[in-house]
Amino acid sequence: MITAHTDVVGSLLRPAELLRAREAREAGRMTAAAFKKIEDEAVDEAVRLQEAAGLEIVSDGEMRRLSFQSQMTEAVEGFGGWDLDAFLWGEWHGVEGAETWRTERPADLGVTGKLTRRRHLSSEEFVYLRGRTGRIPKVTLPSPGLFANFWSADISRHAYPTLDGFLADVVRILKEEVEELARLGASYIQIDAPHYPLLLDPATRAFYESRGWTLGEWLERGIEFDNAVIDGVPGVTFGFHLCRGNQNNRWLVEGGYEAIAEPIFRGIRAERLLLEYDDARSGSFAPLAQVGDDRMVVLGLVSTKRPALEEPELLARRIDEAARYIDKERLALSTQCGFSTSIIGNAPSLEAEKAKLRLVAEVARRVWG
Repeated sequence: MITAHTDVVGSLLRPAELLRAREAREAGRMTAAAFKKIEDEAVDEAVRLQEAAGLEIVSDGEMRRLSFQSQMTEAVEGFGGWDLDAFLWGEWHGVEGAETWRTERPADLGVTGKLTRRRHLSSEEFVYLRGRTGRIPKVTLPSPGLFANFWSADISRHAYPTLDGFLADVVRILKEEVEELARLGASYIQIDAPHYPLLLDPATRAFYESRGWTLGEWLERGIEFDNAVIDGVPGVTFGFHLCRGNQNNRWLVEGGYEAIAEPIFRGIRAERLLLEYDDARSGSFAPLAQVGDDRMVVLGLVSTKRPALEEPELLARRIDEAARYIDKERLALSTQCGFSTSIIGNAPSLEAEKAKLRLVAEVARRVWG
């Protein structure tokens, strides 16, 4: 198991040049070769940034993705028509007085055919990252249950009559991806699963239950599907990331982990739990008592939504508070989520991003040596 006391959730701010290049490529004004060169340079800079900050684990910043979960829909046929709104719908609440931002779920969203993988989801990301860093390279994959959003009883019926059958195919594809990443030498794979904390909100829970599973089934069968992706891959440490929505300085839901802690913290067979704890919306540390002795908890205490830099002394005190429920040696520190869950990104500037990542490393050295 990877026992590093620093971590990075995944995404970093996309450089303006990369965003312009993506637009040009989509409009047919740039060749694939020219676009890949700019993409590669963005990853190179992301690696340099994380290494300079002093992090033990680095990602490619998710520079090659539209959204943290879009590599699935980009690499697999059968999802039908989709765009960025497929990943963004909901009522987003702003921090520090920002206005609420609401995006509707596209009415025609729904899987339309049997899922067929055209290419691997993240092997390019990992192989390139592996060749650019001597630190621990991390690659992230979406939890199968996230794609319940793409199943519709009306639109998807001819391809997948049930949600269970659809998600079983999603699990198959993700399991194949994990096996390929392990073959290529990946030692740390993170599963992103924000839909579990979203179940805390009555409106969002009603949507997920309308797919056909009750809350109890999501916490039982959903975790079974996650474990099916994780199980049987020796030599790989798995992380499991839970957050409450992260987009454009906004969040989706609030509430402590109490209602979901036992089935997830005890049931998921990931070795590192990456938990959002950057403000009061996340509740207390008490649910950490449910975490098994064979797992680490990465405390997401540093906000990617607020530009202001957290006080190191406050972060150290909060780590001590969490250590009342779990051995301090089984704790680590990170930001609460990525800086750019999609290409939209959050408010902190590139300089603020760098400062926050340095802060993570500095506080970790202070607390754990």
